[in-house]
Amino acid sequence: MAGPKSKSLLYACCALMLVGVVGVVVWISVFSSRSRCPHGSFSKAAVAADSEICSQIGRDMLQKGGSAVDGAIAALLCTSLVNPQSMGIGGGAIFTVMDSSGNVKIIVSRETVPKMVKPDLLKTCPEKFRFLSGPDFIGVPGEIRGYELAHALYGKLPWATLFQPTIKLAREGLPITPVTGKYIPLINKNFSLYKLFSDANGNPLETGDIVKFDKLADTLEAIANHGPKAFYTGKIAEDLISDIQEEGGTLTLQDLASFMYVPPPPAGGAILALILNILKGYNWDAKALTLEEKTLAYHRYIEAFKFVNGLKKRIEDPNTSNKIARTVIQDSFADHIRTLISNRIHEDQYYNLTSYLDSMGTTHMSILAEDGSAVSITSTINHIFGSQILSTKTGIILNNQIADFCGKTEEIHAGERPPSSASPAVLKSQSRTLVIGGSGGTMITTGIASTLMNELWFGKSLKEAIESPVVFINSANHPQFEREFDQKIIEGLIAFGHKYDPRISTFYNVVNAVEKDGDCICAVSDARKMGKAAGY
Repeated sequence: MAGPKSKSLLYACCALMLVGVVGVVVWISVFSSRSRCPHGSFSKAAVAADSEICSQIGRDMLQKGGSAVDGAIAALLCTSLVNPQSMGIGGGAIFTVMDSSGNVKIIVSRETVPKMVKPDLLKTCPEKFRFLSGPDFIGVPGEIRGYELAHALYGKLPWATLFQPTIKLAREGLPITPVTGKYIPLINKNFSLYKLFSDANGNPLETGDIVKFDKLADTLEAIANHGPKAFYTGKIAEDLISDIQEEGGTLTLQDLASFMYVPPPPAGGAILALILNILKGYNWDAKALTLEEKTLAYHRYIEAFKFVNGLKKRIEDPNTSNKIARTVIQDSFADHIRTLISNRIHEDQYYNLTSYLDSMGTTHMSILAEDGSAVSITSTINHIFGSQILSTKTGIILNNQIADFCGKTEEIHAGERPPSSASPAVLKSQSRTLVIGGSGGTMITTGIASTLMNELWFGKSLKEAIESPVVFINSANHPQFEREFDQKIIEGLIAFGHKYDPRISTFYNVVNAVEKDGDCICAVSDARKMGKAAGY
């Protein structure tokens, strides 16, 4: 897919506020050519979600004349049932929306810190990552607020229409997927969520068993019929807060009612842009890359991520992040870091290492509509099954998003949003559009950057680029290699002096993307989560 003839792709990242738009634009020069449409491509529109059924529901909305946002909302609601361990209306999301004219906005509706948060909460954070279940880390859900604003700005179909397929699925029930099935044993039997995923005898459900979401169907129906306000005020809000407080959580009705859109700390966009700006300066030629040159390329890739690790805490500080974000996306900053990357490794201090905790979770989907508009959206309840607290009256699984502050700050304040690696992106040139993003906590940037490197510079197709094994650079600056990663490259990187850390057993990086090149649309849902795209 990538070759020696070039066109420019635009990475656009903007923050949508109540009164306007703040935008950041980074140009990335890459080289691409295509001789014909690959098998299985589409001609008009496509959706790449975590599952085939949700991709199809999103596609159906597009075929009904819906916008890319309509397709995204419908597919997200579906995903809350198919992959409930990853996202739901008890969480939050980041939309990157490009309209048919090429204008891009980001809508951030991530969870916020409740007003009555425990002042010493962060002192309970673990030194090393582990799942943090229970009510203490529940943030104020923002998912529905994000849908509300996105639909108000870009929606074409009636609001209620977007909910109907998922309401039907919730009432009829659907089989537990292998992805969800492997995480059910992690649910604490003492938490309310366990009952949803256990049988009449209290035994955990398994892959293939049917699970119904009756209470959630009632909640979704009320939101569909009465609008987003039904979630944040009235009986649903009262029931939700009642359940949370009975479990020991601190959310109040005032937290829900006062949820607002504010300029957030940068998500992962600036970090991703920095990585790509560093890498583009090497001018790799896919046709000329020998094994030795490819090993050197991965060495530089790892070194670039070490510098990113050293920047993460500063760029996520809401007091300084906007200024730093504007700096790191500049070509001059990437050029400077590139001069610091040599053919040897250094002590951690050289990269200004800042420790942080690695985590995972989340879902991503990419949508491209007939009119050229696009949505790249990342949604999450944070860790697997979030807080593991189920609101029994509403059927909503609550997030544990406040846990994302662990290891990154010493205090939090009401209304504050936690830092995120989410990087829903749209890359655009005159004849080519790439809608891309990923899930997997701190592995999000790894998954997206690896995909782009493999496609734009190593000459792989979009499908091959997403499927390629990745190398993750953890918070200790040690590379960790996904299973099936080229052993010869690993050996070459060890020869450079990289400290190979084999302890990680599971990779959570999942990338879903839709690309239009000329008249051909290629949509790929990552097989790591057993996803499948749909289009027409």
